[in-house]
Amino acid sequence: MTSKARKTLRRAIAAVAAAASLMSVGACSGPSAAASDGTVVSVFNGTTGTFNENFNPFSPTALGPTLGVIYETLYWYNLAADEAPTPMLATDYEWNDDGSELTITTREGVTWQDGEPFSAADVAFTFNLIHDTPALNTNGTACTAELVDENHVTLVFPTENADGTPYDEPFTGAYMQEGGILGGQAIVPEHIWKNIDDPMNYTNADPVGTGAFKLDRFTNQSYSFTAFDDYWNGRPKIDGVRYIALNDASAATSTLMAGQVDWMSAYIPSYEMLLENYPRISAVNTPRLTTVVMTCSNAEAGCEGPQTDPAVRQAIYYGMNRTQLNKLAGAGAGAMGSPTMLMPDRDASWITDPDLRYTPDGDDRETAERILDEAGWIMGDDGYRYKDGVKLSMTIQTVAGWSDYILINDTLKQQLKPIGIEIVSTQMAWNQWNDNEQKGNYQLSLDSLGLGVTADPYYTYNPRYSSEQMAKVGETSGGQNYARYSNPKVDAAIKAAAGTVDEEERKEQYAIVQREIADDVPYIPIYINSMLTEFNTDKVTGWPTEDDMYALPAAWKAWDMGIILQHLEPKQ
Repeated sequence: MTSKARKTLRRAIAAVAAAASLMSVGACSGPSAAASDGTVVSVFNGTTGTFNENFNPFSPTALGPTLGVIYETLYWYNLAADEAPTPMLATDYEWNDDGSELTITTREGVTWQDGEPFSAADVAFTFNLIHDTPALNTNGTACTAELVDENHVTLVFPTENADGTPYDEPFTGAYMQEGGILGGQAIVPEHIWKNIDDPMNYTNADPVGTGAFKLDRFTNQSYSFTAFDDYWNGRPKIDGVRYIALNDASAATSTLMAGQVDWMSAYIPSYEMLLENYPRISAVNTPRLTTVVMTCSNAEAGCEGPQTDPAVRQAIYYGMNRTQLNKLAGAGAGAMGSPTMLMPDRDASWITDPDLRYTPDGDDRETAERILDEAGWIMGDDGYRYKDGVKLSMTIQTVAGWSDYILINDTLKQQLKPIGIEIVSTQMAWNQWNDNEQKGNYQLSLDSLGLGVTADPYYTYNPRYSSEQMAKVGETSGGQNYARYSNPKVDAAIKAAAGTVDEEERKEQYAIVQREIADDVPYIPIYINSMLTEFNTDKVTGWPTEDDMYALPAAWKAWDMGIILQHLEPKQ
């Protein structure tokens, strides 16, 4: 790049930053952390519009720092590295011989943020609450808890039906629930939650966890935490953290350049030039999420629209040009995805059919048109297809301000028109977009999937594809099967995989799942999106780096955000 070009860029960025310092004050105004005379880290975790106050760790719409900053789990799994899980509220665990009981040893010397002692009784209460309140069971946990003593609890899994009759298939162990139990479940204090009448809809405005930071103040534009002095792993070295909402992605970039946000995960075109001109900003890229067209796929569950026809979903799968989408919306930084919804490189050993390892890169219009023809979708005079008088037209939703996703929607509309599919794009605030997915009030939605509790495909397939994780349209989904997908073959294979510790046997079951979802495509993969995270290094040190990926750095990542905040230290 020439000296003249660098100067032009500096002038442009400086002008944007000057404007940002004005616009972002209005965009993220609100009280700062009480520790304003100390070191307070500001975080933008992707929320545009306003915050809805919800710190319920069981709720699918809880605010991001609920999991990891306020509440903690028994162990923490670092998906950015291949390593053993880190003990958190537990220090040991052991299965019995047949996999029907899991005994957990809890950590001593832990205090809840209101000063009450933590014990194994809180763990027992949490899992019994989940058992007694099915709506809370987002991980598919099937166990009851028996308190052994102050530091030991045993989780007991059913080996027969509730009426005492044998299962249709012999019980083979509950081993695959280990990751969700140890690394995916927030533990709550019994002395508070035993008095909550409706734990699913409780917004928990005054949360009490075991995490390193306590909630201080909340507004719909920002909320803040202060360091918990009696945290079991030692008081954090920073004094507080503040989460802000912004208007859109442009405001996020501008606010970062103006020095008013210290941590965010947002796509920035030509971010290398930004780093060159702002030495205090660093960035890491950790691709882990598959960008998808999510479909409300199941007519029997109440979904309405052409996308309930598998042929339409297949036509979209083959009709899109992923290379063009990656180039235009992802600056070419995205990686090829897989119809198995796994990551082709990291998870290659789990993908048994080589034909399913990668999605097509360019479009296959001939295949898409053939599929629609055979399914009875006939091209009309207006250039769009019809079947039984219904136009092949669907609305796709995304979040206002997510510029890369908006560009995907606009490009997808152009790509699918020649094969007779009309795509109508709509934008909305994150809260509405999320609520629509939760309740199934959408036809198509642009989103991203991935990052199970561990890398085992069970933690991708069970939450997203199991019928047990599905709710009918209009009902809030306690699980993550927002596509309302239901397939008995998939359900049986997931159940069989959950009952064995033999990796080869699990691969055989996952192969069944992969064949079915590649045909049904309730989530239509586009590409594995770049996951760029930016840091301000002027205020604190200790951010993750390419050489030290001690946690997944995304500013929205549950559990990891608590780990990262504990690593940060004021810059000397």
